[in-house]
Amino acid sequence: MPKRRDIVAIVLIVLPWTLLITVWRQSTITPLLATQKGNKNSSNRPDGHSRNTFAFKDSCSQQKHDIVEVVHTEYVYSRPPPWSDILPTIHVITPTYSRPVQKAELTRQANTLLHVPNLHWILVEDSQRRTVLVSQLLKETGLNYTHLNVETPQNYKLRGDKWDPRIPRGTIQRNLALRWLRETFTINSTQPGIVYFADDDNTYSLELFEEMRSTKKVSVWPVAFVGGLRYESPKVNTLGKVYGWKTVFDPHRPFAIDMAGFAVNLHLILSKPQAYFKLRGVKGGYQESSLLKELVTLSDLEPKADNCTKVLVWHTRTEKPVLVNEGKKGFTDSNVEI
Repeated sequence: MPKRRDIVAIVLIVLPWTLLITVWRQSTITPLLATQKGNKNSSNRPDGHSRNTFAFKDSCSQQKHDIVEVVHTEYVYSRPPPWSDILPTIHVITPTYSRPVQKAELTRQANTLLHVPNLHWILVEDSQRRTVLVSQLLKETGLNYTHLNVETPQNYKLRGDKWDPRIPRGTIQRNLALRWLRETFTINSTQPGIVYFADDDNTYSLELFEEMRSTKKVSVWPVAFVGGLRYESPKVNTLGKVYGWKTVFDPHRPFAIDMAGFAVNLHLILSKPQAYFKLRGVKGGYQESSLLKELVTLSDLEPKADNCTKVLVWHTRTEKPVLVNEGKKGFTDSNVEI
């Protein structure tokens, strides 16, 4: 008869192997059960689709009989969001010009605007004619848009790569968009609207558009990465009124604010036909003031973004691409649109 200590030794050897084999068998069966359960649930949907993101697991056998879980996702998205008869329309005015990163900038901006209900994009090219690149991009987005163009006079264009603060950028294009709004809508129009100047080199939170939608006259908020600061912002007192500006660059400007830092009620734009951005006789950084002083006073401003304590827009600017290897004649195919 085997001794007791021999029996104990056999048990101690066999038991761990038994547990190990049991765990391994469970790990191979569980994904298969999960697959069957997922297939059973999906068969209960009459169309096999859902407007929510979902996942199910497939099992794949390999040579060593390992089970690999492959996750498949499906997302059904309708763009842009359905139009609402209740929400005011946000008219987003964007001046743009031809450059290597133009399509990338506009694509990123369009991908944001696609999520905003009741949005109308007014895109104004700085060119003699509307380009094929921008025209095609707008059609493919599915957005509600108006495509305009006007070329900046040569003496007002940038000189080389350096920005001259005495030369206003995008001014003529923004003014053309304002004129289009006044020619399209009458002051007696019952359709509510908001006008926002959104350059194509910024990054926008979706929350920003919902904040501006309730603008009665002119609403304001902080803008990040401008004026050599982390952010610039209106100063707001305990009563929720704007009384000044958190900025280093010329803080005594009438409205020391970035172009991305305010929105205007459409009715106010229509009721003040003399209000435009000034092209001549305006110092750098005073473009915003040249328009706003024709519309409101400081006390009329409506602080948004939790009394201007939250940043919802960033002046990020896409890095200028280094194309030194293209050479004088170009290395890549110039017909390939970038």
